[in-house]
Parts: sequence; structure tokens; C-alpha cells
Amino acid sequence: MQVLTSPGRPAGDEPVGDSPDQDVPQAPRLRVLLVAALGPLVTGYAAVATLLTLVTLTAQHAIFSAGGVLLSAGPGWLAAYQVELGIGGHPLGMLPLLPTIGVVLLVARAAAKAVRRLRCARLRHAVPLIATISGAHLLFGLVISLLSTGEPVRANVALAAVVPAVISGLAATAGVLRRFGMPQVLIERLDPLALRGLRAGLLGLFALLAAGALTLTAATALSARTVSSLFEPSFGGSFGLFLLSVLYLPNAVVAAMSFVSGPGFSIGSLNVHLVGYRGGSVPGVPLLGGIPEHAASWWPVLLVLPLAVGVLVGWSVRAVDEDPAARLRAVVVAGAVVGFGCVLLGTLAGGRLGDGPFDPVSVPVGVASIVAFCWIVIPAGFVAFFAGAHSPMRPVGSLEVEDEPDSETAESEEAESDEDVADADEAEESGDSDEESEADSDSAEEPDETEDFDAEADAELGLDLPEDESETEVAATGDKPEDKPETLAEEPKAVTESTEDSGDAKPAEDDR
Repeated sequence: MQVLTSPGRPAGDEPVGDSPDQDVPQAPRLRVLLVAALGPLVTGYAAVATLLTLVTLTAQHAIFSAGGVLLSAGPGWLAAYQVELGIGGHPLGMLPLLPTIGVVLLVARAAAKAVRRLRCARLRHAVPLIATISGAHLLFGLVISLLSTGEPVRANVALAAVVPAVISGLAATAGVLRRFGMPQVLIERLDPLALRGLRAGLLGLFALLAAGALTLTAATALSARTVSSLFEPSFGGSFGLFLLSVLYLPNAVVAAMSFVSGPGFSIGSLNVHLVGYRGGSVPGVPLLGGIPEHAASWWPVLLVLPLAVGVLVGWSVRAVDEDPAARLRAVVVAGAVVGFGCVLLGTLAGGRLGDGPFDPVSVPVGVASIVAFCWIVIPAGFVAFFAGAHSPMRPVGSLEVEDEPDSETAESEEAESDEDVADADEAEESGDSDEESEADSDSAEEPDETEDFDAEADAELGLDLPEDESETEVAATGDKPEDKPETLAEEPKAVTESTEDSGDAKPAEDDR
């Protein structure tokens, strides 16, 4: 039996079965699920508590309290999951996107690792894992919201339970799909051009974000003196402002992307876009030091950036299909993906900012999505249509050009041509022989025609004999002698009578 087994196989190389419980016992399976569900919760909460501890320790007039930091980390954890908070009765809906990106990556990584440890063979075997992670986030958010009741910083109970559960569920699904890939059923039902358009749309969205980041970097570099003046002299205050700027950096990139594409953004009464400017007060945060105080006439030159993004998307789908109409379909799908991404990012980047002069911070998501769709579809459509393959147009009335024959066909055609030449030679030889035979027959028929002419002449002069006449008539008409209605006895009588009646004979009385 040792021949049929491999005792030296490592522990992680066993074949994966169809059932998730085939190789993993029940107790380790439960432990893996708990680690995958509670790991992101504990790690995220600890990260928020650490940041609050650093801010508290570096602040000048702050008093550090471990219990206070742990209680304050709860609302901070909800803010990382984009749950709107209330601070002293004032809404805080503009929440930083960088912690949200961090917790999404954390949950996705934990789900992917748990799938590998559970040795799930199919996607449906990972459904309990996703449900466990989402349910743990729901309970944790609910507990935090209940504990914050009556505190200066509190959150809505329903939002605190539902929003973290939805975000963690989507992140866990992304981690599982990274392990298994997209389901085969979904791949079979989706159009391949739609999938290519989806990839091109994600490329265009990241390219627009890169254009926004480039614009933000250039504006901050050009306003370096203003940015440096916004930092406070103390280390604690400067560290807090720097940390706040870093946490809200993705929000600023989204606002810069909207500015580059055209619609712009607004902070309270301040409204900044390419074709107009309305001044207003700006928060004293170094991240916003690059916002100009007035409009510039060269701002429309920045429209080259979204135009280049559209050209890039069109170039990426130029070879997806030989049909230009199919390539345009992929471009439309890419534009729809970019438009939806602008709506999602614009909604998350903005929000309420208290009830003061900086409320609200918003990106016009409706206009931004339509403009982004046009920036992708129009230039990308031109590039994909003209840069891709086209079937050659056949001119009207032109003859179709046949393909060149292969070697075997050429040999067969040469053999047929040789046979045709041989047949032609034989035909010429047979033609010569036929001409000779016809010449002989003509020479043989010439005496017959001469004899017929002499016989007719003798008949007219009455010199031919009846036998000659009969033979001549038979030769001329081709009739047999028995077909003649007259007999040989009657013909001499007729000839005698004609001779007697002639004028050459004299009457008998004259002789007497």
C-alpha cells in the first residue's frame, strides 16, 4: 500500500476537495472564521486608538487618558467606515477616505487568507465566511453606537450597524474573488466586449485620478509659501494638521479631478471650476493651501489632461474587435464605468462640515459624471474607430481577384495544359489527313461530274444510248433502276420516232 501513497507530501499540498469540510476539522474551521471576522475589527480599532494617542500626547493642553482614548476610538472607527457622526449636535459627514481605503484592504486580505486556510474549492463555499465577516462588523458597529448614546460624539444606530456591514461584505467579496476569480456563470453571461470596456473604464478612472493628483501636487508646490505658513509653531499643532492633511488627501485628489475635468468643487460659499470662480473662506489646513485666490485665464489648458485620458482609453480598446461598431460599444461601457466611479467617489469625498461657513463640501456628482462620460466617450470613440482595424472597401464594378493557386493546383494545371497541347497536335494531324482524303475524294468525283456533263450534252443532241441515259440518271439521282416508271423497250421507240420526224430524212415519193 505504500506504493500507492506518498508519505512525503507536505501538509499544504493535499488535493482540494469539493466540500470545505473534507480536509478541515470543525474546530479549526471555526477558529479560522473567528480570526477572519475579528482580525480586521481589532486591527482597525487599534490603529484608530494609536492615532488618537499620538495626537493627545503631542497636543499642548491635552490630558492623556487611556479610557478616554479607547472610548473616543469607537466613533473614529465608525468614521473610517464612512458613518456620519454628530459632534455636539453638529453633523460631520465629510469623513477621510484614507482610513476607509485601509480598512477595505485589511478586510479583503483577511478574507483571502481565510479562504486559503479553509481550502475552499468553490466560490459558494466562501459564502459563510463573507456572512461571518459582515455580521461581525454589524454587531461591532451596533455596540459602538449604543455606547456613544448621550456622549458628545455619537452616531445613528441604524447607520452604525448597516454601513460597516455593507462595506466589510463588499471588501470580503473582493478578497474571495481575488482567490477564485470571477464566477464562470457571470463570465458566460457577460459580453466579452463589456468586460473589456469594464477594464478600460477602470483604467480611465485611475488615469483621471492621476491627473487630479498631478494637478494637486503642482498647485501645492506653486503655493509652498502659503502651505508652510499654515503650520503652527508648536510641534503638537503641526503634527495634528499634518495628520489631518494626510487623512484627507484622497478627498482632495477627488476634488482636483473634478476641477480638471470641468465641474470643479465647492467649500461653503467658495466655488472653484475652470470657467468661473467665486471666492469664499477656506479652512486653515495645509492641504487646502494650493486653492487659488482668484481665477486664471490659462486654466482651460488643463482640459488637455482629461482629453489625454480619453485618448488613452480609446487606444486601449483599438484592437478588441475588427468591427468598429463593437469597439464603440466597449468605449460606451468604459464611459459608463468612469461616470459611475465619479458619482461614487464624489459622494464619499464630500459631505456636511458642521453648520459653519465651510458647510457643505461637495462635488457636483451629477454634472461631474456626465462630463466625465463625455471626456471618455468622444475622444476614445474617435481613436478606437480610426486607429483600429477596418475591412477593405471593395470598389463598385471591380473584378474579384482570385487567390494564387498552390503548388498542387499549379502542377495539375500544367499537366492539363500539356494534354491540351497534345490534343491540339493530334487534331492538326487528323485535320491534315482529312484534307488529304477530301482532296482524293474531290479528285475522284471530278471524272464523274465530267461524265455527267457529257451525258447530258449527248442527250440534248439525241446521241446518247438508252443504257447510258439510264446509268446517267441513276448516278445523278441515286435511284435504283427498278424505281424508274419507264421500261427499256419504250425508250428506243421514242428515240426512233424522234429520228424519223427530223428534217434530214427525205420522203419516199421524191426517190421515186
